[in-house]
Amino acid sequence: MTQTGAPAPDDTPRNDRNRSRTASRVGAVQALFQIEQGGDNAENVVSQFTHHRLPTGKTSLGYAEGQVPDADIRLFTAIVRGSVARQADIDAMVADVLPASWPMDRLDPVLRALLRAAGGELTAQDPAPSRVIINEYMDVAHGFFSGDEPRMLNGVLDAMSRRIAGTEAAPATPVPGAEPSAI
Repeated sequence: MTQTGAPAPDDTPRNDRNRSRTASRVGAVQALFQIEQGGDNAENVVSQFTHHRLPTGKTSLGYAEGQVPDADIRLFTAIVRGSVARQADIDAMVADVLPASWPMDRLDPVLRALLRAAGGELTAQDPAPSRVIINEYMDVAHGFFSGDEPRMLNGVLDAMSRRIAGTEAAPATPVPGAEPSAI
């Protein structure tokens, strides 16, 4: 994922909107990580992010400075609140997909935050198409990880989306890349 600054000459409003949605997802992953690590509640973290880390105007500050430029605050808020509200169900779905030898608490905390954010979107009342959600979170994962984690995320999210759509019987087949040696 690339840091955004001034739009390139070939950027269109659609590209700006897509960048804004991706930035919202990055911010949601960071917020969910902070909620888990700090033990804070979702509303405090959402407030903190919307006031201090999600600038509403164009800014030269970027991810390295702790900012999430160009984020869609409504999408960010919906992802964080929805993920936290449905966290037990999301975690249960993830646990069903992962091998029994690899429980959720063994996952990297950033990977857990990614899975929860994506799971929050996949289980929302009127979600975006699952392929869009999976592709977006794959892009976000590549911003955090350089190993097999994005591949594992793809497998888990694909299995979750098929389960949500009712096209896969439980329990799911093991996810490629989810073996303990891959993480």
